[in-house]
Amino acid sequence: MKLVRTLSAAALAFATLLGSHEASAQTIKVGSKNFTEQFIVAELYAAALEAAGFKVERKINLGTTLIAHEAVRTGAIDLYPEYTGTGLNAVMKADGGADMTPDKVYDKVKSYYEKEFRLTWLKPSGVNNGYAIVVRPETAREMNLKTLSDLAKVSSKLKLGAGPEFPDRHDGLKGLKEVYGLEFGEFRQFAALRLRYEALTQKQIDVANGFATDWQIAAGKFAALEDDKGLFPPYYLAPVVRLDTVNSNPKIVGTLERVGALLDNPTMQELNRQVEVEKKEPRQVASEFLTSKGVMH
Repeated sequence: MKLVRTLSAAALAFATLLGSHEASAQTIKVGSKNFTEQFIVAELYAAALEAAGFKVERKINLGTTLIAHEAVRTGAIDLYPEYTGTGLNAVMKADGGADMTPDKVYDKVKSYYEKEFRLTWLKPSGVNNGYAIVVRPETAREMNLKTLSDLAKVSSKLKLGAGPEFPDRHDGLKGLKEVYGLEFGEFRQFAALRLRYEALTQKQIDVANGFATDWQIAAGKFAALEDDKGLFPPYYLAPVVRLDTVNSNPKIVGTLERVGALLDNPTMQELNRQVEVEKKEPRQVASEFLTSKGVMH
């Protein structure tokens, strides 16, 4: 009888040891949406987590916002980079109202995600990657375009190229029509941002929806028009993480927020440029950046 009790105790101890080992070897599944900036930021998150001792599984390039959201909601991934304005418009289907300060939009999406999905938003980075409506510099000069109100006066003569989510979003075609009265002569859909810029360059379209951190805008290749009536909400970049993942190991939070503190729009424009112009792999760009900042060695 004593021998049985001893064996049972040993088995229990072994099971406990095995369980603690599995916890320490927890695999964090990092996902992303389907464009360059998302690839880079997901690689930044993944590499920083690996440097902090976590095992990471990359599930990068999942697809559009709602695909990535469904993946994190169902546990197919543990986290991915998202933008506060996208959470507000594409997931919550809200427009934020008249007072869309960065803090209020962040608080709104964080509260909603925690209540509805058991997901949380960590501290935002310095990247505010809102939609930008862009034209060729010569188009801006010839038509005297500085603002979206200016664009509304001539939009019926112009062709718009935009992404697959743009027609159905309040901060997309619907909002442009409601807030500015913008109606384009033609609409063409391009899944990849790169293709929209190529179409603009080749004059297949006249206007495109881009993003504030696009390197093409920073390089002066295209002109971004001012959102003078405040249609677009703040789009601060932050990790969206499953609450179960955060609760299982709070060290994840500090690791991801350390990465976010290193990022702002000029930094993101440069990292995007390295991938799209210099043709570096996103993982290489992320590794070099984190090494230069002392996060990796």
